[in-house]
Amino acid sequence: MKKGMEIKPTDGKIAVLIPGLGAVATTFISGVMNVRKGLAKPFGSLTQMGTIRVGKRTEKNFPLIKDFVPLANLNQLVFGGWDIFEDDCYTAAVKAGVLKREHLDPIKDELSQIKPMKAVFDKRYVKKLDGPNVKKANNKMELAEMVMDDIKNFMEKNKCDRAVMIWCGSTEIYMPEKDVHSTIEKFEKGLKENDPDIPSSMIYAYAALKLGIPFVNGAPNLNTDTLALEELANINKVPIAGKDYKTGQTLMKTIIAPGLKARMIGIDGWFSTNILGNRDGEVLDDPESFKTKETSKLSVLEQILQPDLYPELYGDLYHKVRINYYPPRGDNKEGWDNIDIFGWLGYPMQIKIDFLCRDSILAAPVVLDLVLFMDLAKRAGMYGIQEWLSFYFKSPHHARNLYPEHDLFIQKTKLKNTLRHMMGEEIITHLGLDYYYEGE
Repeated sequence: MKKGMEIKPTDGKIAVLIPGLGAVATTFISGVMNVRKGLAKPFGSLTQMGTIRVGKRTEKNFPLIKDFVPLANLNQLVFGGWDIFEDDCYTAAVKAGVLKREHLDPIKDELSQIKPMKAVFDKRYVKKLDGPNVKKANNKMELAEMVMDDIKNFMEKNKCDRAVMIWCGSTEIYMPEKDVHSTIEKFEKGLKENDPDIPSSMIYAYAALKLGIPFVNGAPNLNTDTLALEELANINKVPIAGKDYKTGQTLMKTIIAPGLKARMIGIDGWFSTNILGNRDGEVLDDPESFKTKETSKLSVLEQILQPDLYPELYGDLYHKVRINYYPPRGDNKEGWDNIDIFGWLGYPMQIKIDFLCRDSILAAPVVLDLVLFMDLAKRAGMYGIQEWLSFYFKSPHHARNLYPEHDLFIQKTKLKNTLRHMMGEEIITHLGLDYYYEGE
């Protein structure tokens, strides 16, 4: 791939299409509106607050990322979405209980205008939820066509030039890849025949990809990481990314585990438990939905620590993850980690972490960055799996002949080097020997 890409201009409005207008989505939308009005800062957003080094350290050139690459402006974003409940976004945000009224009341009129379209939903895939605002059709292909009509009508009504769809809905039940997911022909046949192995989230993804709209999977559901939808993304030259936003406890794991491994500190066990009381916690109280999340959360340590290469350090690691629904805590999740480690001569030590985090507060800037970067990728002619965005995910979508990269610091290097590559700048390896042996 040549260095430096031809990137189309940022002109026009962008439809941000969100299946699931719950706590994460309303926190994201409300936050953007507050930032646009100058009422708050976009803390946590790499696209809005992060810098990138260009050239040598001696040049001291650190532009903001949003000034280095041609990202869309926040004022270009137009929000829409689907939900099984009929509440407008202001009402949904108040019920979610994440943001204080001081961040909701100044944008009440604007937020209230965002009303959810009828959702594609089947209780078989999310057993703990149910709602009245649901589409009805003879088969799943008809549902996909209805979603496509929603998208076209929304974009026409709001005079949008392009769009990004980003999943902020609930975690569906665990589902392995089946034959219906193996080709786009079989997948489309499955849609027409109401195949039970095609859940709601895949219908949204299919609709987006058919219209050439980038799709982001923010949950651990099986989705665009199927052969069929990967094929469709490549045929229509559409970027796809996922899966499962990396926010609380797993974010901590991808920060701490690389540090322990870098110093060759062994780990006997890593016990993780969470309590949360939001809708996500309620959904994950179902064992089948929890299995989907558990699979995503458990995958992180094995790849980072590489026990096959370091059997004496990590070969017998016991890793356990628990999530407990506890309604009084609301969106304020608490994650406990007990890490049993050993060092020189095998002497044992412990690390204990108590992370009192706010789930949607951590997720909202991730959603913003992914929307802006996926729009950039589309304008740059990039399509298929966007592994350079693995920085944001618990289970990064990757090529099937590769292992996923979970180390947060490697992921960040990959992301920034991709931006440098797009802009025709030199990739930074951090070797640095030329500073000491220049001319030899």
